[in-house]
Amino acid sequence: MSPARPSDSYSPMYFLASLGAGGLSVSFFMWLMFWLPHPGRTVPIFEDIATAFQTGTPLKQAMIVAAMAGIALFVVLNLKSLVWNLSHFAQWKRTEAYQKFTKTNAQSQLMALPLALAMSVNGLFIAGLVFIPGLWNVVEYLFPVALSAFVLIAVLAFRSYGAFIARIKVEGGFNHAANNSFGQILPAFAFAMIGVGMAAPAAMSTNAAVVGVSIVASTFLLMTSVLIAGIALILGIRSMLDHGTNAETAPTLMILIPLMTILGILMMRQNHGLGTQFEAHTSDAETFLFLAKVVSVQAIFALFGWLILSRHQYGKRFIWGRETSVMSYALVCPGVGFTVLWQFFVHKGLVAVHLVDKFSAVYWALIAVALVVQAAMVALVFTLNRRHFGSPRAVAAVPAE
Repeated sequence: MSPARPSDSYSPMYFLASLGAGGLSVSFFMWLMFWLPHPGRTVPIFEDIATAFQTGTPLKQAMIVAAMAGIALFVVLNLKSLVWNLSHFAQWKRTEAYQKFTKTNAQSQLMALPLALAMSVNGLFIAGLVFIPGLWNVVEYLFPVALSAFVLIAVLAFRSYGAFIARIKVEGGFNHAANNSFGQILPAFAFAMIGVGMAAPAAMSTNAAVVGVSIVASTFLLMTSVLIAGIALILGIRSMLDHGTNAETAPTLMILIPLMTILGILMMRQNHGLGTQFEAHTSDAETFLFLAKVVSVQAIFALFGWLILSRHQYGKRFIWGRETSVMSYALVCPGVGFTVLWQFFVHKGLVAVHLVDKFSAVYWALIAVALVVQAAMVALVFTLNRRHFGSPRAVAAVPAE
């Protein structure tokens, strides 16, 4: 007898539902970050937003309300989904299905847990900046707390991934035929998400010791992520050349898009800290070139992923059709990742080097690209939530494995 809803058959990939919602909260924060003045700070805070609202035009006030509503809505959805996943994950770990799961390639999907936890911490920090008055006055005391939280999540991540690596290195059994996707890059994504959180103090703290610890810790996570992603990329391509791809895991082919966003922001945060505390300043031209390279990588993998998804008729089958797959949630992250990094590319790249004038017609045409993708991801999240968690309907659920 098939489950009443797809989500009744639990998979750790449902943590991506929480991750996607958290990412969308960040995409709305980009509106405030780049469209409101926040002198003396790298990010806007409640006081900056309040001042802009009081003195702004009706259009600016509407933008602020929409941005804050978007942040609030998706932070709530992020936490709601996280709590649901933690509860069901705890129950699932006591089942025989979990024991079988940990003997397959899919064991690495357990890294979705620390990935979602790191995203939630990042999302809560953004919500605090936006909604809590006076938070910036005590932010230096919060940085050690945040770093400690990310250290704990990193320990969880290394234990989980270590168990996977130890099993396949001691017992063997890695199925290369079933590795015909980029699913094994998920652990790299998790370590990168933890790393970008650890890099936040480097971009915001005025304490040299905190900035130094932030840079060192985030660099360790950065290199861990790059090494894992590089190896997984090569193995995945080799397997795809031998065995082709399958429709269910095709969304993972675009996982490099959000990974590049996270690593790009991580390195930009580090560069800011190096400039403010250690006199190693990065020019606007260097930042522009760096972002152009990262966006180029995203575009390459977007085209590659779109080509394969189209051949599989993925949207027709799994987004709007009768079939469902938890892996569909992996499509939210590339869209959100592109939206966020595109905002950085336009503002910290094109505008900063005076190739585009801020608020010009060309500027808004470029921003429209991000807004269209962002709106599509909002629609996708609600569509997937309805299909997986809503009232039962006649759909054919496809297992994540």
